[in-house]
Amino acid sequence: MNTCTPQNIESMKRVTPISVVVIFFLLSVKLLFAEVKLPAILSSNMVLQRNATVTLWGWSDAREKITITASWLDKSVKIQEDSSGHWSTKVKTTNSKDAQTIEIKSYHSDFTLTNVLFGEVWLCSGQSNMQMPIIGFGDQPVYGSVNAIAKSGNPNLRLFTVGRVGTRSPIDDIEKFTAWEQSSPENVKDFSAIAYFFGKQLQEILNVPVGIIHSSWAGSSVEPWISKEVLSGYQEINIEKVNLQSANHVQTALFNAMINPLIPYTIRGVLWYQGESNRNQSEEYKKLFPAMVKDRRTRWGIGDFPFYYVQIAPYLYGGNDAFHEVSNSSFILEAQLQCLDLIPNSGMVVTMDIGDEYSIHPPKKKEVAERLLYNALNKTYGINAIDCLGPEYISHEVKEDGILLKFDNAENGLCAYDGVKGFEIAGEDKIFYPAEAHIKFRAEVVLVKSNKVSKPVAVRYAWRNYITGTLFDTSMLPASSFRTDDWDFATRAEK
Repeated sequence: MNTCTPQNIESMKRVTPISVVVIFFLLSVKLLFAEVKLPAILSSNMVLQRNATVTLWGWSDAREKITITASWLDKSVKIQEDSSGHWSTKVKTTNSKDAQTIEIKSYHSDFTLTNVLFGEVWLCSGQSNMQMPIIGFGDQPVYGSVNAIAKSGNPNLRLFTVGRVGTRSPIDDIEKFTAWEQSSPENVKDFSAIAYFFGKQLQEILNVPVGIIHSSWAGSSVEPWISKEVLSGYQEINIEKVNLQSANHVQTALFNAMINPLIPYTIRGVLWYQGESNRNQSEEYKKLFPAMVKDRRTRWGIGDFPFYYVQIAPYLYGGNDAFHEVSNSSFILEAQLQCLDLIPNSGMVVTMDIGDEYSIHPPKKKEVAERLLYNALNKTYGINAIDCLGPEYISHEVKEDGILLKFDNAENGLCAYDGVKGFEIAGEDKIFYPAEAHIKFRAEVVLVKSNKVSKPVAVRYAWRNYITGTLFDTSMLPASSFRTDDWDFATRAEK
């Protein structure tokens, strides 16, 4: 039996204020965790993929009951979180161009997402040539930047940027980001030039809202963008003690922090510009890149969405004399070209004519974006009148002391407005000599020959670190560098 002695009463006086503070703190913590939280990618001003089933998701206390009311839905959606405190639901969007609202309520939360649009959503990713903003890098410009920034105001183009962060294991939400914004001079200047130029023109041509998600890190190799589950099938992974300040070179780190949190936000497709950091690993890249794409599609669970990528541009890379894989970027270009056959529903942009000899970041970003756009308009949106494929070497035969090359994707013929240059030819000795090349037979083939090679066996085109492409189709889309041989070792004739 408790007795209220003076000592006990005094003790209770001392304890009671502390107890009140503790109780208030515990209640505050409970209320904090009871509030519904959304991932960063779900916010006001976002673009949801139109005419699609999209996922809305988030976190709160386990078993929290949540009601979602959307302006385009006839009925509210009622859901209850699972035992882990995670909730998600799928809703269908429409083709409406009107701004929408989404209200989310629970016992402790009541908030509304406003100015939400339905449109086309594309994820743009890669290394520095995708990251490069419209204002450029230091002394490396983007052509037409001032005009582009001046004309960038567009409420139907929305931009989201994932901050550059790497983690050792997958995280559920983005740690650093710039939330969805309407396109304007203030936010466009620091946004990816290629992603912006693509999105702007897509929005104008389709006349629907467009949302662009940008997630890139300069200098990144492909390995950081691949999940541990997939990459471990090709490499041993040990990143526990690796410095994440250089996460752009850390296996799986960028997938973990810059891709995984975006899943399952519904997208139409992906644009990818990367490969410079893997240029000395062409055979490995031919395995890792398709594996990355397959894994992304599996995780998103929305089928083989379009995946359009850029073949890296010509750049001197310290020299042009080397003919072996370690020093010649032509091998990675060849691997990227071959990936077209390894990745379903893909397309590749060739940049042989718009590289820069002394800058690894060519300034013609608008041209790259336009060629990505042609792929999307033709293959994704079914506008077949828009050409998106340049000439592609398919076969050859020895003829007239030379080699006759045949090409696909040149329905209206081949062209070279300043003469066909950049060809080399070799005999059985595997020594390549500069060659003359001429477009023949109603502009359907190219004849290559040299008076120094009487019995030609192989031809290579633009097989150098830096060269300006000269072979096009009549749409002025360039041919990739290529070779007719598969020799592991060859040399170039001394000058």
